Amino acid sequence: MKTTVTTSVGGKQITIETGRMAKQADGSVVVSCGNNIVLVTAVSSHKESTLDFFPLTIEYQEKFYATGKIPGGYFKREGKPTTDAVLNARLIDRPIRPLFPEGYRYETQIVATTLSADGFFPLEILASIGASAALHLSDIPFLGPTAAVQVGRADGQFIANPTPQQMEKSDMNIIVSGTRNGILMVEGEAKFITEADALAALKFGHQSLIPLFNAQDELREKAGSTQKRDFKVAQIDAGFRSQVENILKGKIEKAMQIREKMERYATVDEAKKEAAATLLASLGDDKLKSQREKELGSIIEDLKYKIARSMILDTGSRIDGRDLKTVRPISCEVGILPRAHGSGLFTRGETQVLGTATLGTGDDEQMVDALLGTVTKEFLLHYNFPPYSVGEVGRFGGQGRREIGHGNLAERALKAILPDHEKFPYTIRLVCDVLESNGSSSMGSVCSGILAMLDAGIPVKGNVAGIAMGLIKENERVAVLTDILGDEDHLGDMDFKVAGTANGITALQMDIKIDSVNFQVMETALNQARDGRLHILGEMEKVMRTPRGEISEFAPRIETIKINPDKIREVIGAGGKVIRSLTEATGTKIEIEDDGTIHIASSDPEATKKAIRMINDIVAEAEVGKTYRGKVVKIADFGAFVEILPGTQGLLHISEIANERLRAVTDVLKEGQEIDVKVLDVDRAGRIKLSRKALLTKDH
Repeated sequence: MKTTVTTSVGGKQITIETGRMAKQADGSVVVSCGNNIVLVTAVSSHKESTLDFFPLTIEYQEKFYATGKIPGGYFKREGKPTTDAVLNARLIDRPIRPLFPEGYRYETQIVATTLSADGFFPLEILASIGASAALHLSDIPFLGPTAAVQVGRADGQFIANPTPQQMEKSDMNIIVSGTRNGILMVEGEAKFITEADALAALKFGHQSLIPLFNAQDELREKAGSTQKRDFKVAQIDAGFRSQVENILKGKIEKAMQIREKMERYATVDEAKKEAAATLLASLGDDKLKSQREKELGSIIEDLKYKIARSMILDTGSRIDGRDLKTVRPISCEVGILPRAHGSGLFTRGETQVLGTATLGTGDDEQMVDALLGTVTKEFLLHYNFPPYSVGEVGRFGGQGRREIGHGNLAERALKAILPDHEKFPYTIRLVCDVLESNGSSSMGSVCSGILAMLDAGIPVKGNVAGIAMGLIKENERVAVLTDILGDEDHLGDMDFKVAGTANGITALQMDIKIDSVNFQVMETALNQARDGRLHILGEMEKVMRTPRGEISEFAPRIETIKINPDKIREVIGAGGKVIRSLTEATGTKIEIEDDGTIHIASSDPEATKKAIRMINDIVAEAEVGKTYRGKVVKIADFGAFVEILPGTQGLLHISEIANERLRAVTDVLKEGQEIDVKVLDVDRAGRIKLSRKALLTKDH
């Protein structure tokens, strides 16, 4: 039976219904706002997986029929997920994943399908709400509900789920997700906002979620949802746990004080082998032995978790010996790749990222066949995380969701400082290759990216740095960590990344693994992040502070000129004949915009100048009183037609050819002859009247 609830967020009505579509799923809802509709289903297997992690997958399906479009490309059907679909799937995943019970190993899948879209409401918000509602209604163990909201700010006022028109005026675009207890996830970009502004946005966002929690609870009650299925975490035999801890606790404590990551990991692995040899070698039952091997790994992880956290809370000392606020040593280099247009190597502790910048023309813009229409991108950031960066072996074969997400965060962080495209009409591609990783390679990508941009001579509006903050919380004891290690991310309660300039925040991302963090802790983290960010900026600016005075000799030079839009047809020519001849004659790339702006790109300055001269000749208009060297193109009884500019002819009347009276035009002129003429007049219809006689002395 169909059941519906309706609530309002930011003045927009959101409806959640169940019982009409996809009823064989464990949970299924349709979430809508106006013409925007998303179907979200949740299914969890009843057979426990043998994997040692929670196998949760999120699929976000963009259906082009939702906007009345047929997909582009040869196959004419939706293919692999777009970048936006992957990012939206991550936005759904991150707030719900921490709310499944610890130890839940049943394969679970959330599928969000766009059914209708008009672009006036963020579909990812509906999908995130739908994922929570579907789980909340189902018998799947889930500690929700959660909800999500997009926060903007225009004219000093916060807006929940702003329209595209409101977003154009907004100085922030932040998605906030959470439960009644607090915020679980933040993802967004901003235009140099303060830490106080960011905190106020998070508070506003969390307050906006309350009607959505109430609506989901109401829907569950109305639908008469079943009880959650029984789930009990497999318990490790107490005797075996005690044996392992007695053997390993001291060794793990020593290992966790080793500052170098790979040596620390090797020491833990060696301790694990010794324990296995002592406790497992004598076991004859293969099934029991396999179980004990898994349990041994879990006990070691528990020991690492407890030891690392107690070190920080009890002594204020971290794994690598730093205090809570110190940033690891930083090293920066620029200009290390001779043929790249710009390059920067950023190293912070054991995290190292190589950033490279490439400048291209309009032909290099990325065109995306998106759900709401074709989108062009003039700024691209591609993040790569090869397995060797963490000392592992792995396959290469495209980018995973993590790489796409980290690259998007770094791209948003740097987008705010890009020069105006009208003044710097280049397509910019940054590639950030992680060479070593031990904590926040995405923020390392921000730093290496800006170094590469400075080295490339891109006139950025400011320098950007990023830092990752962590949290250890045990009851009332709290420690906020600056510049976290990979282990501190894994063993901690929060990963809070903040990027920006000295003037304000340009991007932020937060994931919280516990059910609540109060706003006072967030304020501490934001202010501590600002201090860390300014320190990193200072270290980077010791190496390079301002962009190079000129771009690389290997980059195309782009010159921009403006012509009368009415003359565009003349520059292009019939079937593109004229512009093709221009590019062939000069070896340049020529791009023409509808407003008459023309970009000429070439690595040869002389070729660019030649192209500009040729274009100016084509679009030049005759000026009264000016003398031109023209070519006679046609002779008539009453005079001659003279081409004074490419494609522009004027009439030289027989009476204006010579001082004396002529019987025939051919007495003086012939076709193909070059002569000097003066423009006497240009009438309203554009007809040009010429004179040769005006340039002759009376004796000639």
